Amino acid sequence: MMSQGISTWGDFVDSDDEGEFEDAYEPIFKSNSLLFLNPSPPKVAAMTTQDSEAIDTTASSSIWGDFVDSDGECDVEDACEPVDRYEEGLYLPICIGEVIADRYRIEHKLGHGGFSTVWMAHDMDNGKDVALKIMTANFGGEREFLMQNEIIRCVTDTSRLLIYQDAFLLPGAASNPHRVLVFPLKGPNLRDYARETSTIVRRSAAKQLLQALKALHDGGMVHRDLNSANVMFGLSSFEPGVDVTTKYKILGRPQKMEFPMDEEIWKKGELVAPMSPKDSFVVQDTITLADFGLTIRSGTEVDFKLQGTIGYCAPELMHGVNPTFASDMWSYMCVFAELYLKWPLFGPGFFGGGLRFVVGLFIRVLGPLPPSWKGSYEGGGEPDESWYDQSKIPEPGMSLESRVTQSRDSIEPAEQKLVLNILRRGFCYLPEERLSAGELLEDASFKALMDMYGL
Repeated sequence: MMSQGISTWGDFVDSDDEGEFEDAYEPIFKSNSLLFLNPSPPKVAAMTTQDSEAIDTTASSSIWGDFVDSDGECDVEDACEPVDRYEEGLYLPICIGEVIADRYRIEHKLGHGGFSTVWMAHDMDNGKDVALKIMTANFGGEREFLMQNEIIRCVTDTSRLLIYQDAFLLPGAASNPHRVLVFPLKGPNLRDYARETSTIVRRSAAKQLLQALKALHDGGMVHRDLNSANVMFGLSSFEPGVDVTTKYKILGRPQKMEFPMDEEIWKKGELVAPMSPKDSFVVQDTITLADFGLTIRSGTEVDFKLQGTIGYCAPELMHGVNPTFASDMWSYMCVFAELYLKWPLFGPGFFGGGLRFVVGLFIRVLGPLPPSWKGSYEGGGEPDESWYDQSKIPEPGMSLESRVTQSRDSIEPAEQKLVLNILRRGFCYLPEERLSAGELLEDASFKALMDMYGL
């Protein structure tokens, strides 16, 4: 379900970009409105691990999943987080079957991001399954917790936002603690699963996501990293008392391996491939917006303006403009187009290509950039003068019209016209000309499109 370097829970930047991402976190200290979030020193929860015999970490197969053979280790490594981040003490080593905080039994892997690993766990106190997001032992790992608190304080309707239910600290290497956020258990993300769903489910997801974004914006918050990997489908709950063997029949058994390290680190852990549910019936049609690690209060100045997932990055962010509600709306339109086309409109967001390649796609699909932006490009590489040449037109076969009418789905012309109207109004280069989330929800074409599906 997840590929190397990217996951439901975000993207790893390379070493050249790490400094810029650290700069992106400065607003948490700069903004006076966020000072109240600095928590008093919290207590660190106990972490207990069942003994090695109980969790059977040496056997090739046990109740807690299967250790893959040498041929399968490459697949597991490709699906997992970089091992060197465990050696550096950033990630917390975890074993399937382990019990942490005397309460949560780790039963499967959900994914990883640049600042976290995410695990399915069973809450032994109330008998429910949850997701544990174990953050890295640095400020990057703490920032989402702080921003979640700000969202809880400022956003009235969080029903479509993935908000933590509990939080605690676990001890880490060299006495550096890891923040753990407890979330409701969710299913696969839009990026990995939407193509498997029906047209009505994808249209419903587009509307639900827009409602989630409106709620976030109404609370004065800019997401800054909206993309299809940060939007989650729901997951049906298991019946109370279901054992882990039954869960694995539906979710698949954990596929894992020992850490491929020359020397042992401070705590035992395993590399575990993310789950891939075997039965689609467990996935629900409700969606939730997640991952607020880069979220800011509207109006907060940031030094690093670009969005990490570049295929969803608004063009003004590449020209020195601060992130706004409008830049979130550009990202939303990219997701909307992806739900319609079943493929990212500006594809290199997950598949390489760089910012210059993405800007080239803008020109081919939408036409030249505003001439007023010439000379202000701050993306990767040198700008191309032709980007601002107003004599250019969208490339035949690549324009919005071509992409919509050549969609893989058999869509009636009337629906194609509505979708095209929505995309044209959303993909305005100038942010002040874009519809807001609230305006798009009330837009005649958007409402007519949803009415076609009874939404």
